[in-house]
Amino acid sequence: MKAIIYLFFFLVIAFAGFYASIYFGFWGKLPTKKELSELKQSQATQILDNENRLIGKFYVFDRQSVHYNDLPQSLIDALIATEDARFYEHDGVDNKSLLRVFFKTILLSDDSSGGGSTITLQLAKNLFGRNNYGQLGIVVNKIRESIVAKRMEELYSKKEIITMYFNTVPFSDNTYGIESASLKFFNKHTSELSLPEAATLVGSLKANHSYNPRLFPERSQLRRDVVIQQMVRYNYINQTQAANATHSKIKLDYQYYAPNQGVAPYFREVVKKKTEKLLKANKYQKPDGSDYNIYRDGLKVYTTLDLTMQKYAEKAMQKHMANLQQTYEKAYGKNAPWLTQKNILESNLKKLKRYQQLKESGLTEDQIHDSLSLKKEIELFEWKENKVVQASTIDSLQHYLKFLNSGMLALDPKNGAVKAYIGGIDYRYFKYDHVSQSKRQVGSTFKPFVYTAAIENGMDPCTYFPVKEVTYTDMNNWTPKNAGGLNDPDLNYSLKKALSNSVNTIAVKVINEVGIKKVIDMAHQMGIKSEIEEVPSIALGTENLGLLELTKAYTTFVNDSQPSTPFFITKIEDKHGKLIYENKASSEKKEKVFSDYTRQVMLEFMKATIDEGTATRLRNIYHLPNNIAGKTGTTQDNKDGWFVGITPKLVTVTWVGNDDQRIGFSNTRIGQGANSALPIFGEFMQALNKDEKFNAITRAKFEKTNPRIIKDLDCELTKENGFFKKLFGSDKNEKQFKKAKKKKGGIFSFLKRKQEK
Repeated sequence: MKAIIYLFFFLVIAFAGFYASIYFGFWGKLPTKKELSELKQSQATQILDNENRLIGKFYVFDRQSVHYNDLPQSLIDALIATEDARFYEHDGVDNKSLLRVFFKTILLSDDSSGGGSTITLQLAKNLFGRNNYGQLGIVVNKIRESIVAKRMEELYSKKEIITMYFNTVPFSDNTYGIESASLKFFNKHTSELSLPEAATLVGSLKANHSYNPRLFPERSQLRRDVVIQQMVRYNYINQTQAANATHSKIKLDYQYYAPNQGVAPYFREVVKKKTEKLLKANKYQKPDGSDYNIYRDGLKVYTTLDLTMQKYAEKAMQKHMANLQQTYEKAYGKNAPWLTQKNILESNLKKLKRYQQLKESGLTEDQIHDSLSLKKEIELFEWKENKVVQASTIDSLQHYLKFLNSGMLALDPKNGAVKAYIGGIDYRYFKYDHVSQSKRQVGSTFKPFVYTAAIENGMDPCTYFPVKEVTYTDMNNWTPKNAGGLNDPDLNYSLKKALSNSVNTIAVKVINEVGIKKVIDMAHQMGIKSEIEEVPSIALGTENLGLLELTKAYTTFVNDSQPSTPFFITKIEDKHGKLIYENKASSEKKEKVFSDYTRQVMLEFMKATIDEGTATRLRNIYHLPNNIAGKTGTTQDNKDGWFVGITPKLVTVTWVGNDDQRIGFSNTRIGQGANSALPIFGEFMQALNKDEKFNAITRAKFEKTNPRIIKDLDCELTKENGFFKKLFGSDKNEKQFKKAKKKKGGIFSFLKRKQEK
């Protein structure tokens, strides 16, 4: 008997000591009553566009979302009947259940003991999350939550706790808070929810994926009916009301409002990071000396984005990419690399966090594959409609490897303000941002840097080069080739014709003439920050560059020969409207990176790309009447497609390719920039043209070209070799790649540059 008493006292003392270790912060600091009392003041940070329209929010507790008076009684009753029948009687903790969890977990090692979670305990978990404490995790977290729950019950009324709970609880589809869930699933405010709708949402709280009414309507309806019967059991409704509610089917009116969905999710993520960096770097603090918290302090972040323009951009991207994906898959058929090339699947598999966890746990490759081959019910992204299937992790990975992705950026070239931003096709499934994070081969979009350097260094705009192929013997017998097999030994193109038709052989000859170093220097002056390898193949765009820096470089052609630096945030205010940060654009006149003469010549070259070159479909198919210059880009083995669209007041770059750079298009017809990337710009501009709001952009005209430049460009686009040159020839089919040559274009050409600078 004494042994039992001693054991009892030992367990009591052990529990008390264990509890005390948690209470006094041995397992991590607990929020104080003061900190908990300030929860009520937490406000969402709002992200606003250039017209102060709401784009999105950052928050832990969004107190503006719903007030207690907005909660239908049926919603409150459904929650209490289902989750915490004694809610109005306890102080936040069900001690009996908590002790059961402790003793079952410690003494019996029963991880399924669970239970005992009151609404207030759930609220504590929602607000502060849980940490990993190993085998004692559930016990430590439960006790931590019980301490927080009791403190909250002392500070807040039951009504306030109910309100905070509904504003923080996670629903299906990564939706937080009842107002967001109500708007998402039923397209109505919380106050308008009917009894069946309220019961459906409360029912989903038990397992928000398994009881997702969008994915599993039948299962969700059965769970809804359980909630309704619980309401009958606790006398919140009668049998007649229950019968009427259960006889109706769930009718969703689904909307997309989740943080990782909606408009401009990639842009919002960049803004969040930049806001946090700005606040930290500049050491902006609240009046009490504490740091700002973007999730709690109700900041207003004013951005450069145009919400309407962004919607047009996203719609254009989605329409084109859905069609292109279908064409892309059909062209490959059963020979698709994501199906046939096992090395691609294996290497991507090893990047998965789950794979790495299994590897660290000591499993063999076969065991890991077995684990990742287990099938479960998951939702997979599809362009037409997402589908729920039985699939393994490996199946899912293979599914996502097939998708083409996209990036797009539209800048105001005068100041660098970001007007539209697309980092990928769907942020829910493709988090990698192809504007800010990715670097890809840029293909022929690099050629304007080559030609800009050439013109700036004295090459006459009417210089002719032969289109025929040349083998460079000192470059491992490298032989650049043209798309479509263009290789006429007697045909010569002017620079305008060569650039507008993206002739590879001539781009290499031009860089050979002007010098690789000068081209690289020019690209860097124009805004390219990435290192560029000093090899002749850069003329064809073999270098990996970022979409953001590429767009910046192209602004020089419509910004007085100066690159404009992209920016996202105009100002930040606190919740009282006090200015914290303001982006003050420098009024200093920057030095031009090339002459006005060069800029206007290059614009004429790139206008020809649209009017008579590789991008004529903007006129012929999209029927765009706008003043547009531009450049298409296609990379080696059709891995990436690019298009740069330049208008007087907007510079837009679009990219399309697979996330895995080993997977390209099956042929150039589909993968060329004019087919893969240009249509996004075409659809985008069509939408802008139809909206009078953007007349200032869409009807803008390029500067009037200097008559002297028009005269310098007054030459035939093509020229054939004369009889004797055809007969005897002069250009060799093999040569060495030389360093930069002296300026070409006449002994007085340098004066022309000097006058125009």
